Amino acid sequence: MTIQMLDLQAQYRRLKKEIDAAVSEVITGGSFINGPQVHAFCSHLATRLEVPHVIPCGNGTDAIRLALQALGMQPGDEIILPAFTYIAAVEAVAALGLTPILIDVDPETFNMDTGLLERAISRQTKAVIAVHLFGQACDMEPVMKIAAKYRMKVIEDNAQSLGAEYTFSDGSVRKAGVIGHAGTLSFFPSKPLACFGDGGAVITSESALAEHVRMLANHGQKEKYRHQIIGCNSRLDTLQAAILDVKLKHMDAFTAVRRNIALRYDQVLSSLDEVRIPARSTFSTHVYHQYTLQVGNGRRDALQAHLKAHGIPSAVYYPFPVHEQAAYKWVARVSGHADVSTRLSREALSLPIHAELTDEMQQTIIEQILKFFRK
Repeated sequence: MTIQMLDLQAQYRRLKKEIDAAVSEVITGGSFINGPQVHAFCSHLATRLEVPHVIPCGNGTDAIRLALQALGMQPGDEIILPAFTYIAAVEAVAALGLTPILIDVDPETFNMDTGLLERAISRQTKAVIAVHLFGQACDMEPVMKIAAKYRMKVIEDNAQSLGAEYTFSDGSVRKAGVIGHAGTLSFFPSKPLACFGDGGAVITSESALAEHVRMLANHGQKEKYRHQIIGCNSRLDTLQAAILDVKLKHMDAFTAVRRNIALRYDQVLSSLDEVRIPARSTFSTHVYHQYTLQVGNGRRDALQAHLKAHGIPSAVYYPFPVHEQAAYKWVARVSGHADVSTRLSREALSLPIHAELTDEMQQTIIEQILKFFRK
């Protein structure tokens, strides 16, 4: 029995017949760039998300950068982001000459502490990037209200939480990623919806914004050889789109398995005094892209070493908050403090959670965690 953090080979074996057929169709058809499978996948995903526009691109980082450009961000504009996140969003901001303003995160959900948002706003603030981390949505209702008050744009980085649903105070429900002016997705192999390489998308309800993103991603042209704006080349190739279209049909089933795995972890690990299990917010469902513990008393690294010694993988997302990264110390600014983000970088530990994880494998993981804390 080999336990893996993510078992893409086993997932491929499960879907082999469908994926092989989809890939064969692309190869036989010979339309490897912008083929019919790209349009089909984007249409199916748009229907699922109940949003009119899904614009494919090369990867999730490109998606964020394209959204920022299409929303009219200019060098010197300030963009508010969480201090505890993957570097891609901050990287896209800095690469455009924008100024990242970092705010701390909620100690339970790992997502942006929206109570700190308003005090981080200045006259230069033009947008906020709400990162939906580890599988559940940031609290979007206050984000949207504050953004409207200060005429800011909102981008949702939904790379890790595709499929999560957000419930507003009036009881209405919307998919994570379609609430702000634009949402961004990554189809990196580890994501909830994953291809066999790189891929991404921008999602929006605004037609003019969608057209601008399409042009930016296609060398700044709407019509071939007529370049109206300075763009780039960022495409989702047809083979990847075909694979994604297959996996999209199975996404709900895979999410259901991950939720059951999370429940079994919760039932046992919640009894440990030195461990805080992932919190489930009252306003968002959780798709469990990651199952991330907080391990106190400085024992995170020791637990990880113990698991590794017994053949059990785990991962630290993320070992350094953004403001401690060398590349961003003099680029990004912290609004207030980032104490929670700093602590989480020392305490967060993610356990295996995927549709190929058997009950036996999970029981082995749980037994070794209990053994570590009770020895």
